Amino acid sequence: MYVCSCFGITEQQVRDHADSGACTPREIASACKAGTDCGNCVRRIQALLGRGSCPRRELVKNGAPDPLASEGRARGPQPVAEVAAVAPAVLSEAA
Repeated sequence: MYVCSCFGITEQQVRDHADSGACTPREIASACKAGTDCGNCVRRIQALLGRGSCPRRELVKNGAPDPLASEGRARGPQPVAEVAAVAPAVLSEAA
């Protein structure tokens, strides 16, 4: 069943991301964009994540590398300084 109709994300995909260490709706959004458009799916994502333990926190706490720190995951919002550094070049190209 689809959880996020904006991006076509299914319950199984949310569960897979959770199994990979995404413990919050924000981490799910970083992994697959679910919950970042209209927001109607955020409560469903919260329900799928439940209130159980977070395997990622436990792994990182015990010294394992953060599974969400890999290069392959979707990039979230950029820091303002990073956007500001690129903006002048982009604006000059547009002119």
